[in-house]
Amino acid sequence: MLKDITIGQYYPGKSPIHHMDPRMKIVITFAYIVMLFVAKNAWGFGVGIAFLIAAYLISGVPGKMALKSLKPIIPIVVFTTVLNMFFIDGNPLWQWGFLKITDKGISMAIMMAIRIVCLIAGTSLLTYTTSPIVLTDGLERLMSPLKRIKVPVHELAMMMTIALRFIPTLIEETDKIMNAQKARGADLESGKLLQRVKALIPVLIPLFVSAFRRADELALAMECRCYRGGEGRTRMKQLKMHGRDVVSALVTTVCIAGVIVLNIFIRPIF
Repeated sequence: MLKDITIGQYYPGKSPIHHMDPRMKIVITFAYIVMLFVAKNAWGFGVGIAFLIAAYLISGVPGKMALKSLKPIIPIVVFTTVLNMFFIDGNPLWQWGFLKITDKGISMAIMMAIRIVCLIAGTSLLTYTTSPIVLTDGLERLMSPLKRIKVPVHELAMMMTIALRFIPTLIEETDKIMNAQKARGADLESGKLLQRVKALIPVLIPLFVSAFRRADELALAMECRCYRGGEGRTRMKQLKMHGRDVVSALVTTVCIAGVIVLNIFIRPIF
């Protein structure tokens, strides 16, 4: 399961999406999230799904990576689906005691499952096609107006990017520690829930120690390179908008407008 977590990983490529301005990619990602929450019918969700599939095809990111990013959220999707299916009022289709499945419950469960899957897959594409350094520059540029109210924009962007960058590293470290504990006879996968939680203590302690050690090494490396924050920093590569960024923004705007029009002329799911 740990190897299936792909959050924060970067997939190198030369696609148009890889070469897009990171600021535009971040804005489009937020716009796509809005698109998913604005959609109220099957046609609207169809537009969102088609937009996502087209983005993955253009980016060249393998479908296996997208599916791997979805595996860890399967329990969340199942839990949300069950809650919506059994506890949304509507015309009952099946009932046993206080449990009942309604038509609105099924529609809501399907809608929420699609929304969660598209949300995770869409946001994962941002990190797949944007390196951590470029993502930091994009976040800092987008939040630069906040500098006027004394918000430490550079430091916030740096912290978010470092946290995102070290997720794969910590996952790999956790996997190594768990394998080492299993080699020493530790049982991490059997027993009741409380026993499994207690068995994780020998994993969590060395993991926290390793995380603090890596943080200290990173801070020391940054100090040795005379890092003093964003004040007076220059960049070797300047961010510039190109034609592909404008086209992507226009396509996203058209898709959102299409979803809104579909909401007006087509009956919602519930």
